[in-house]
Amino acid sequence: MNNQEVADLLNKIANLMDIQGETFFKTRAYRMAAQQIEVLEEPIEQLVKEQRLQDIQGIGTAIAKKIEEYTTTGHLTFYNKLTKEIPESLLDLLNIQSLGPKKVGTLFHKLGITTISELRNACTQGKLRHLEGFGEITERNILRGITLKEKTSGRSLLHNAYADSTECITHLRKNPAVKKISIAGSLRRMKETIGDIDILVASNQPEKVMDHFTHYDHVERILLKGPTKTSVLLDDNIQVDLRVIEPKSYGAALQYFTGSKEHNVQLRSIAIKKGYKLNEYGLFNKNTNAYISGKHETDIYQLLDLQYIPPELRENAGEIELAQHQKIPKLVDLKDINGDLHVHSQYSDGNETITTLADAAHKQGYQYLGVTDHSQSLVIANGLPKDKIEKKLQEIQKINKKYDDFHILCGTECDIKTDGTLDYPKNILKKFDFVYIGIHTAFKQNEKEMTHRITKGLQHDYVDFLAHPTGRIIGRRNPFAIDFEQIITTAQERNIALEINAFPDRLDLSDKNIKLAKELKAQFVISTDSHNRSHLPFMQFGVATAQRGGCTKKDIINTQPLNQLKQTIGAKR
Repeated sequence: MNNQEVADLLNKIANLMDIQGETFFKTRAYRMAAQQIEVLEEPIEQLVKEQRLQDIQGIGTAIAKKIEEYTTTGHLTFYNKLTKEIPESLLDLLNIQSLGPKKVGTLFHKLGITTISELRNACTQGKLRHLEGFGEITERNILRGITLKEKTSGRSLLHNAYADSTECITHLRKNPAVKKISIAGSLRRMKETIGDIDILVASNQPEKVMDHFTHYDHVERILLKGPTKTSVLLDDNIQVDLRVIEPKSYGAALQYFTGSKEHNVQLRSIAIKKGYKLNEYGLFNKNTNAYISGKHETDIYQLLDLQYIPPELRENAGEIELAQHQKIPKLVDLKDINGDLHVHSQYSDGNETITTLADAAHKQGYQYLGVTDHSQSLVIANGLPKDKIEKKLQEIQKINKKYDDFHILCGTECDIKTDGTLDYPKNILKKFDFVYIGIHTAFKQNEKEMTHRITKGLQHDYVDFLAHPTGRIIGRRNPFAIDFEQIITTAQERNIALEINAFPDRLDLSDKNIKLAKELKAQFVISTDSHNRSHLPFMQFGVATAQRGGCTKKDIINTQPLNQLKQTIGAKR
């Protein structure tokens, strides 16, 4: 029984209790316990064995007893009883846009709906519009939410696929028959969702590689096993396709299997015009079929008179034309990031202390960390009331004294109210080192209302960054209805950077929106929206998304060293 399994169970309990109508504080206790267990650095079973569960902040006697029962027996009486009252299948409905626990509870109790299929049928038959709190518009929105969920069905978020591929590659590297290895496909291009994981290996002994791969502990089922390709299904239901190629063809194969398809079509066309033939085995003379090159991926681009194109840009979206003129920019790199400016602590809905977060950020090599707890009106996220801000400022000042090469900045993620006013007045906002503003409520405003709301928020003094600008949650919530170009223009005029939120189910801004904003001369900040220290490494996915959008180091505010950043954000104070 691993820590994540226990955390997942506690989250399920919280969601079912929400549907049942339990109080917020009871369900929050389970969620906070789950968050703490996710970041434990030792096995939960060890804590149970040594009776140290209640040493973990937020885990009281009742939850500790449930964890102990689950880890020792493999089941939980309380959960079994709960699912008899509230079917577990209702949890799927919570992933549909426009549905929260209260509405799901109504659907279950009033219409007996327990599955997405039953929900779709009820919507198409107009059964929801007469329920209290629903209506015809909500019914249409739910149908759209079901469609949105189906679009991403069978696809994994980038960070999950990346973690699986890393473990697979670690396993494969143990086999001496593996000479070279890399991820390929859409995962190497760092797309926000991934269908299958592609891994490419160079080896002269493919059978040994395939045998080693199929004995990987997390292989649930072997779908196909051959001398050059093996496909398996992992125990988390992600498919991995492994291809083994001769070393002399490895570079050509890596280029080919990285894609995209459209990018490859253009490269093959260029090769033909130059008298070559290009495929996964190499670059050949078109007339004689003589092998020219293929061992190194960079050679393929060089022989086609192209500047090397980073995998993140290979979408046939203008990158080939840039490469023909040697104008591919030097993209921002993870090592360029000097700090994370969007992190939540226990002062709002984070589950770790500022000290813990700061130590983790310092170990990660950052120069600074911005702690941005939610503002006062966001009760569901334990928003920070005015009278606690001074306490937080004093705590940060005290912690900063222990560092010589690292600095904590006190920020806020201040809510933009429905009328465009901010959740804190000017005299409070001025106290912070920097200010994020963002939308956290009333997501269904129309385009005119939402655009006015955000642009009005951007007009306020002391605002530095716009958090998760389009509000999307991948597979669960569509972006706001907004005139994005107007928002970009206002932010640019006000010298406000747009966030590239690196949290894996957000990645907001998307790569397409980043490209548009970059064309309009916007500045960006890449931040993780971390709620505990385990989220800090998500920065790599924000950087990858920025790369896909064509961002360079100079486009990103938090590539600035601390002294320069202080001048940048201090100019408004």
